[in-house]
Amino acid sequence: MKSCLLLWVALAVSLGFILVAGYPRAYDEDEEYVLVNNKCKCATVTSKFVPSKENPGEEILERNIRLLVPLKSRENISDPTSPLRTTFVYRMSELCKKCDPVEIELGGETYNAQQSTSCDGTETCYTYNRDKCYTTTFPFVYRGETKILKAALTPASCYAN
Repeated sequence: MKSCLLLWVALAVSLGFILVAGYPRAYDEDEEYVLVNNKCKCATVTSKFVPSKENPGEEILERNIRLLVPLKSRENISDPTSPLRTTFVYRMSELCKKCDPVEIELGGETYNAQQSTSCDGTETCYTYNRDKCYTTTFPFVYRGETKILKAALTPASCYAN
């Protein structure tokens, strides 16, 4: 029980450092760092240090959030006949979550851990993830005969070179 609690505390502290600092400070001053690049939600979060307007000798952390709202996006992106999406929901906690397990060492033992506890559900995508294969079925009429065919919506990711 203590090792599990210690694991969660370590994860919370490391996630806090990532979200507060945004990136290691040893890099170039003018460089902007990408904290989140969620192609599924069309969102990018970047940060960089800039001189303070009140005190030019002091630097403050500036965050930039870029949201792209895709036009003519469907409620079900795999179904071209579904209604157009009119509601887009962006939650910073969902954009920043990292579901890939990482190995950490605590007390001489190695553990697999995730930085988020809500990685079970499927993510709602507002656009196609070009690395994922999306298909749909459609009725095809040829010489009076109707056949249901499968079509690739993202052919580059569905078919090997």
